[in-house]
Amino acid sequence: MEARSLLSGVSSNSTPLLQQPKKSIFVTLPSPYSSFNQSLKWVSFKTRYSSKLVSERVGTKMGLECKNSVDEVGDFTATDDYFLNGVRRKKLAVFVSGGGSNFRSIHEAAIQGSVHGDVVVLVTNKPGCGGAGYARDNAIPVILSPRTKDVSDGLSSTDLVTALRRFEVDFILLAGYLKLISVELIRAYPRSILNIHPSLLPSFGGKGYYGMKVHKAVIASGARYSGPTVHFVDEHYDTGRILAQRVVPVLANDTAEELAARVLHEEHRLYVEVTAALCEERIIWREDGVPLIQNRENLNEYS
Repeated sequence: MEARSLLSGVSSNSTPLLQQPKKSIFVTLPSPYSSFNQSLKWVSFKTRYSSKLVSERVGTKMGLECKNSVDEVGDFTATDDYFLNGVRRKKLAVFVSGGGSNFRSIHEAAIQGSVHGDVVVLVTNKPGCGGAGYARDNAIPVILSPRTKDVSDGLSSTDLVTALRRFEVDFILLAGYLKLISVELIRAYPRSILNIHPSLLPSFGGKGYYGMKVHKAVIASGARYSGPTVHFVDEHYDTGRILAQRVVPVLANDTAEELAARVLHEEHRLYVEVTAALCEERIIWREDGVPLIQNRENLNEYS
């Protein structure tokens, strides 16, 4: 049967059917998606459910075919790990601008089973960054956004929302993405976009506070503690509701590099833990709008 959704690599009923093909699948988008055709045509990807590929090359006039027979794939049947305590496995989009170490931690945790979700697409404003290279090496699609003078084939905000919808993305995780998220994307994914920042917000956050600049400012201030913060994303830099934090002591003779290394170590742990809670639907909202994480072992306890 011909796949109607070439971008998401699913069969005609929009149910995922492919699992980690040994060879990459290259896709181009058919009309009416020609407006962002060029930025995706070189993307390779894999999805979670098994099928034999009749065509390994997908062009604008050529569909991905799934042989619909019992011994090859048959109708979609959820695998044992697709539902966890009745909760569907989630699809994640990660946004990066640099090396993507938090992205790698989340992806590895998903593969190992500690995160009940899959990274189905990576978004970047820097096609040559380390995070994009890691995604390509692991057959994860890479989308360029936003469209700028330097990235002329990047997607507009509207086209990016359309692309993420085609991938059936549930949640968006910012992991060192240095562009302000558009209002269109925030409205399309309310309470579904997270960011991690390398300080204890609301201190040392906002426009211009990123990377080593944060740690230098923390040390210069004389603050005794720092650490990562995971927060929901709104229309401004680092002002969304705080979801989780991890405290890291600032030592008397710390350099910015030494502090950064200890904070980054905690970032990797914290973001994976929060992503796991997000995918397991263990995040609840107090009446005053503050998000809380339910304990996995006892849902009546919160962090």
